[in-house]
Amino acid sequence: MAVSNLTAGELKAGDPAPDFSLRDDAGVVHHLKEYRGKIVALYFYPKDDTPGCTAEACNLRDNYEALKKAGVVILGVSYDDAESHQKFKKKYDLPFALLSDVDKKTAGAYGAKGMLTGFMVAQRKTFLIDENGKILHIFNKVKTDDHARQILEVLAKRDTADSEGNK
Repeated sequence: MAVSNLTAGELKAGDPAPDFSLRDDAGVVHHLKEYRGKIVALYFYPKDDTPGCTAEACNLRDNYEALKKAGVVILGVSYDDAESHQKFKKKYDLPFALLSDVDKKTAGAYGAKGMLTGFMVAQRKTFLIDENGKILHIFNKVKTDDHARQILEVLAKRDTADSEGNK
């Protein structure tokens, strides 16, 4: 089922990623600026424990070590509260933080606000953010059961371009 986008979402690759202050499933506050020097996969998803969101989270979980080895920090974001995130993480043994955007401001800043069957949800999008806090790539068409590969392919292309540029 498609999620309709409620914001224009003008962000593009090369733009500074909007900072945020969001609590995770354990109540810890995360700010994007804390991740400078690391690559962040900030993935927005509609709802905990639904089929597509579970497929995406489990794909990232199953490929977590490869993503971690590539230097990627995974942060999931939805409008669900910490209690919902705790249950979702526990049920599927998710090794990464799930952030609660209950006021919907972060999704708005990233152009990831949407509607699904009459409910306001975070639109399924992933923002790959580089070590300097700039948007490296935006995934508007996330393959829920193969998303880790999508991320790793973008990073592999970046590494190839970087190594060719240093010759």
